[in-house]
Amino acid sequence: MQLLRIDCLGRELRLEGSMAGWQALYWDNQLVSQHNASADPSSNPVHLFTLQADQTEIQCKLSVDLTWQPFSLQYQLHVNDEIINQSALNEKDIERQEVVQRPKTPNKISIIGLGSLALKLFKSAKVIKVLFAAGSLAAYAWLFSIQFAIALILCLVFHEYGHIRAMKYFGLKTKGIYLIPFVGGLALSDDKINTRWQDVYISIMGPFFGFILSCVCLLVYWITDIELFAGLAVFNALLNLFNLLPVLPLDGGHILKSIAFSMNSVVGLVACVLAAVGGIFASYYFGMALLGFLLAIGSIEILFEWKRRHFSELLPLDRYGQLVSALWYFTTLGGLSAIIWILGQGENQALALPLKILSS
Repeated sequence: MQLLRIDCLGRELRLEGSMAGWQALYWDNQLVSQHNASADPSSNPVHLFTLQADQTEIQCKLSVDLTWQPFSLQYQLHVNDEIINQSALNEKDIERQEVVQRPKTPNKISIIGLGSLALKLFKSAKVIKVLFAAGSLAAYAWLFSIQFAIALILCLVFHEYGHIRAMKYFGLKTKGIYLIPFVGGLALSDDKINTRWQDVYISIMGPFFGFILSCVCLLVYWITDIELFAGLAVFNALLNLFNLLPVLPLDGGHILKSIAFSMNSVVGLVACVLAAVGGIFASYYFGMALLGFLLAIGSIEILFEWKRRHFSELLPLDRYGQLVSALWYFTTLGGLSAIIWILGQGENQALALPLKILSS
C-alpha cells in the first residue's frame, strides 16, 4: 500500500509497504531503495539512497517509525545529514492520498493485456451504458412486466448510487453506473483505494442504500396497501441480500475480507468465526437454508485467504473499524432478511417467492 508521498529535491518521493515488512521507495517513479519482507515485520528499516542532481551525488536517508494498528507513521527525511522534512501521518491522511500506480515493466501482448484494454474501452464508452440499460429493461420486462422492470431498474440504480456516493466521499473519481442484464449493476471508479475502511465503506453503502429503499417501500405498502411497493421491497431486499454474500467479487466478499484481513490476533479471528456461525444458524432457524449454505461457503473462502493478510496492499482496519464494519454488515444482512421473511408469511405467492428461493 502507499504510505507516503512527499517532495524531495523538487520531485516526488513515494514509499510503499505491506504488513509483512516489505517496503519500496520511489523517487520520481524510480526505485531507489527496497526492503524485503521480514521475519520481524514490526521493525522499521532505514532507507539509504543516493540521488544525482547537477552531476553531484546527494546522500539521502528516510527514517520511518511505523505502527499498523492503530495506524501511525512518523518520518524524517535527511539530505546530506540535514533534516529537510519530518511529520506524522494517521489513517485519515492515508485515505486522502491519491494512489499512484507503481511503474510496471512492459509485457508482450497477452490475453490479460487485451482483457485490460477491453475493460478500459468498456469503462470509457458511454454508449455501452445506454445499450446495457436498454438490455436490462428488456430482460426484466420479459421476466416480469414493464412497470415492474422500470421499478427494478430504479432499485438497481439506487443501489449503485450508494457506491457512487461513498466513492465521492473519499474524493475518488467515478465513471458512473453500468446496468448489466440478469446480473445487476456496476459502479466504477478510475482511482484506487488505499485503506480497508474505504473498501468496506464503498462496498456496504450499495446494500445499505438498498435496505433503506426496501424499508421505505415496505412502509408505503403498509400505508397504501398497494402490492407493487411490497413486491419492490421484497425483490429489492433479495437482490441486495445476495450482494452481501461473503463471496468475491460481491460486496459482502469485500466487506468480510477486509475485516478478516485486518485481524492479527487469534481472538479476533475466533470472534469473526463465531459471528459467521451465528449468521448461518439464524438463517437455518428462520428457514433460509440456501442463505445459510452460501454464507458458510463464503465464510470458508474468506478464512482460507486470511493467511495472506500481511501481503495486502491496503491499510488494515483497527479494532474499532473491525467492530463497526461487522455490526454494520450483520445489521444490514439481518434487516434485509427480515423484510423477506415478513413479506413471505402472507398468502401472496409472488411476495413469498424470495423466501422460497432462500428456503430451497
